[in-house]
Amino acid sequence: MSRFLGEIRQLGYVVHDIEAAMDYWSTTLGVGPWYYNPRVPIVNYQYDGVGYEPHNSVALANSGFVQVELIQTRNDVPSMYRDFLQAGRTGLQHVAYWTQSYDADLERLLAQGFKPKMSGEVGEKGRFIYFDTEYHPGTVIELSEVAGPKGRLFDLIRESASNWDGKDPVRPFPDLSRL
Repeated sequence: MSRFLGEIRQLGYVVHDIEAAMDYWSTTLGVGPWYYNPRVPIVNYQYDGVGYEPHNSVALANSGFVQVELIQTRNDVPSMYRDFLQAGRTGLQHVAYWTQSYDADLERLLAQGFKPKMSGEVGEKGRFIYFDTEYHPGTVIELSEVAGPKGRLFDLIRESASNWDGKDPVRPFPDLSRL
């Protein structure tokens, strides 16, 4: 386990074709089912302190305890995902630590000198922030709040993967407001 913020809970992969990636992960690697959202409802999004409206598609599945996130950008809004692709990379872009104490953990990281690069919110108590920590490809650090509906969605995804029989490999995100 990391002494940094506990366990790494998510591996985030930036891909050019999310549908092909979900197919590969489920068919070849046996990871699934995938919960897919073609347009993640991100609010209060900022990149380098400037607000934008990103259009990202995301698919989430678990392999055991670790969640795998597939991300495809659908517009040219500034983001760390776009930067990653423009640098000629695909694949692992970030690792995420999950927290129910977002404000305290964020304050601690800022006090340690971590520099925010990208942030936003997905639903109630679903804040996230990425830090400028790509010292090696795939090492961007994300702090992700999982205290509300987003946390319950992540529980559902983990539970669905634990007894997945290979059927219905791609499923829609449930309505976060109902979780």
